[in-house]
Amino acid sequence: MKNQKIFDFFRKKNDESTSDLNGSNNISPCISEPASTKRPRLENETLDEPLPNSSNNLQYVSDPGIHIPILQHPIELQDEVRRAYIDKGSIQPIYDYPFTECEGQKRRFQSSWFQKYPWLEFSIEKQSAFCFPCYVFDTNSAQFDIFTVTGFKNWKRVNCKNYPFKRHEGDGNSRHSFAMRKWGDLKNLDQHIDRRLEKQSSKQIEQNRLLLKVSIESVKFLAMQGCAFRGHDESIASKNRGNYLELVALLGRMNPEIGSTLEKASKNAKYTSPEIQREILKIIADIVRDKIRAEIGEAKFCILVDEAIDESSKEQMAIILRYVDRDGFIRERFFEVVHVENTSALTLKKEICNVFNQYNLLTENLRGQGYDGASNMRGEWNGLQALFLKDSPHAYYIHCFAHRLQLALVAVSKEVHDVWRFFSTLTSAINFVGSSAKRQFQLKSIRNAEINDLIKLGEIDTGTGSNQDCSLVRAGATRWSSHFNSVRRFISLFGSVSTLLQDLVDKGPNSNIRGEAKGLYLDIKSFDFVFVLFLMHEVLGISDKLCQTLQKNDIDILNAINLVSTTRLNLQQIRDDRWEGFLWSVLKFCESNDVEVPDFDDCYTRGTKRSCQQKNNITVHDHYHFEIFNAIIDFQLMELNERFSEGTIELLTLSNALSPVDGFKSFSLPDICSLVDKFYYYDFNL
Repeated sequence: MKNQKIFDFFRKKNDESTSDLNGSNNISPCISEPASTKRPRLENETLDEPLPNSSNNLQYVSDPGIHIPILQHPIELQDEVRRAYIDKGSIQPIYDYPFTECEGQKRRFQSSWFQKYPWLEFSIEKQSAFCFPCYVFDTNSAQFDIFTVTGFKNWKRVNCKNYPFKRHEGDGNSRHSFAMRKWGDLKNLDQHIDRRLEKQSSKQIEQNRLLLKVSIESVKFLAMQGCAFRGHDESIASKNRGNYLELVALLGRMNPEIGSTLEKASKNAKYTSPEIQREILKIIADIVRDKIRAEIGEAKFCILVDEAIDESSKEQMAIILRYVDRDGFIRERFFEVVHVENTSALTLKKEICNVFNQYNLLTENLRGQGYDGASNMRGEWNGLQALFLKDSPHAYYIHCFAHRLQLALVAVSKEVHDVWRFFSTLTSAINFVGSSAKRQFQLKSIRNAEINDLIKLGEIDTGTGSNQDCSLVRAGATRWSSHFNSVRRFISLFGSVSTLLQDLVDKGPNSNIRGEAKGLYLDIKSFDFVFVLFLMHEVLGISDKLCQTLQKNDIDILNAINLVSTTRLNLQQIRDDRWEGFLWSVLKFCESNDVEVPDFDDCYTRGTKRSCQQKNNITVHDHYHFEIFNAIIDFQLMELNERFSEGTIELLTLSNALSPVDGFKSFSLPDICSLVDKFYYYDFNL
């Protein structure tokens, strides 16, 4: 037994007939599947071949008359043999069957019986019929020996009621029926465990893909709209679980398939956790950055950088890339947010270069820098712009014009004492009135009564949209155009605010309110406050026109530069020529609002009016004219001249020659040559 191979169990010891059968003529056995899965006949099919799907090189014998019974195979190989024979199917050869003597009559096997009895097999070797399922599945072949071992060959009275074919089939509980059911189950591939698992796995994959698609679309929508994802309470009992979870739930209600899938999914397979949200966001961000990088290609580019502290008190740096794409359009793309440990120039440059290296952006292709006016950014020697200029000499630093103007106004408000005191008083008065809904209502009532009186006197006009200013405006910390609106509105409501404060001084609900109202009333009714109020209205009015224009999308470089020059000229004109007119408007306003006006011919005294505190013997007129009016305008002009330097303006003016606006209307060959000679010599020095 040790030298015996496994395929030896598939042959009888004396099977010389098998080799003779291979050489017989006019025989073309057809191996077919029963019933509807019948296999077509194959020409020149060999009788001896390896069993399909066999891992032990078992030899397959195609004639049922010489099959080795299944139970004679080693027990560990019996299931493999069964599967191999089932894969091959029953042997149903179609050819000219020979006649045999059956009770004195010649009869022969009919191929039509294969259709009537799909379990039937025919042995060319023994010229007998066999039962395929009983051979494969029956564990007691002795009971059906004639259909599994010996073979049946009496072809007379085949269609009779008690013919052996019918008796072999028996009723539904017969051993043959039991073998047929096993055969049918194994033929039905959809019922196999592996197929059922595969089908179930495919369905689970579809459900997972649907849930993931819902999560991706929800993340894309919220990211596009700039909405927060998380909620304060995301528990199941919460009435508002946050934008992301509520959006997913909404999609489930709108689409029954999504809704049922969400309900059936396990808690760890809904793809809605914060980790999944962040991972999807990161993937989307990477895709967007790769797209931007592909748009840039090998072209030159500029960077815009700003930093801010987020809600977690971490310093974050935003990087924006500005470039011309392959179609010739200027693109400005938000690219990355990087956490930085500090805001020193070296740290910022290191982090920016890390981003460049990650996306293969060359520093030598950098042709422009745009930062705020902080010293660590614009420093001429050690600032961020200076560090990049060492690596790329043509990466010129340009500070945003609107931001420069804002910084100039901020400098005035901080450095000029009278302006700082004015804005402090103005902010206090606006906050005092605006912090109480009752005081706001009182202010509106007083203002409406004043408007009615003025209309009766014919001092103001009426019409749609007229006289609508009934509330004060708070000034924003970063938008200095709002300061002009705040000043303008306070002037129009000055009388109403004064009346309200006077009423609160007399009828305030408590001493704190009465005391604060009295202090503010005295401050705003002073001539100093009114004088600076009107002066800032003039200065901010001119600056506001420039500020609004600089923030327009369609403004070009040349117009921006011209507007800066116009603003300077207008401020200089106010200083030189409009003092008398300005003073007259202030005095008239004071007269109409009962503001006490000092004697302009008196000697101006400072502090407590002690002689030791008086530095210069000047009149009140000179104090307001030179120490306040001229000083504020001069300081404003100095800031504008410093922040809008000639070098930057020259670069922008020459660059305007390349502007495509109005079909390259500003195109100038001499300007382009000057631009190359002065600023981009090495780029064109071939």
